[in-house]
Amino acid sequence: MRVFSGIQPTSQLHIGNYLGAIKQWVKLQKDNQCLFWIADLHSLTVPYEPSTLRERTLEITAVYLIAGLDKSIIFRQSDVKEHTELCWLLSTIAPLGDLERMTQFKDKAKKHRKNVNAGLLNYPILMAADILLYQSDLVPVGQDQKQHVEFTREIARRFNTRFGETFKLPKATIPKMGAKIMSLTEPRKKMSKSDGEQTFISLFDSPENIKKKIGTATTDSQKEIRFNPANKPGISNLLTIYSLFAGQPVEKLEKQFKGRGYQQFKNSLSELLIEKLKLFREKKKAFEKNPKELEKILEQGAKKARVIAEQTMRLVRSNMGIS
Repeated sequence: MRVFSGIQPTSQLHIGNYLGAIKQWVKLQKDNQCLFWIADLHSLTVPYEPSTLRERTLEITAVYLIAGLDKSIIFRQSDVKEHTELCWLLSTIAPLGDLERMTQFKDKAKKHRKNVNAGLLNYPILMAADILLYQSDLVPVGQDQKQHVEFTREIARRFNTRFGETFKLPKATIPKMGAKIMSLTEPRKKMSKSDGEQTFISLFDSPENIKKKIGTATTDSQKEIRFNPANKPGISNLLTIYSLFAGQPVEKLEKQFKGRGYQQFKNSLSELLIEKLKLFREKKKAFEKNPKELEKILEQGAKKARVIAEQTMRLVRSNMGIS
């Protein structure tokens, strides 16, 4: 099976990105051909600084490697020109109404009222091009991206119907647990870097910051450490994080901390995160001293990705009658 997914280099990665995506990818690469890209073209749809974009791109590359994506093709989206070519070709069959109804477009248009650009509207077409370009079978995504994969499947169907069998119909895969890690301060909202420094834990946070953020994380007025997202979203979110990093079922953690207070639980969770994220902190320093190593990996990955992309585009052009 061919697996395809990626992350935008818009800001520091947090534990939600790791648990909901990257950790799942490491398992998938064992039995599948995997391509994981840095979606730098997608990140241009919202305000950004060019120097920061380059920095974040290398940072995400480092995270991929530190996490253990050593059997996958890792590359930068903008290094493979076929992404934008296929995006334009698919835009000629993409219904405008479908684009305007996309949830992410509505949300971002509301959030960035002064920057509602055409790229934001066409974002799903570029994502469809990303996925279809590699004839992807599986697309690991969070719940909020499932709509984009469904859009991709619809575009592929339209194209195949009009121009002949060309694309596979990809399938979204969503992890049963960890697909949506919630904010530390507003546990009914998804963890996001844009909501403030105290709402998330970066993969590179210092031990001091981890203790502070977990210590002040929202729980509830009760003291029972029990998993109940509907009535106890705060402690349930922390239990999910603990479970995924410790590799233990929530039920076992509930028994382990039965009769103990939230502070004891938070202290234990802090120590666990400090230990589990130690490798990210240490390896980041090593990569910062040698950024050319990361650039080399991206170049090698792009070269491999282009082989697949060019093969798909030859078929697309031929079926559309433009070559």
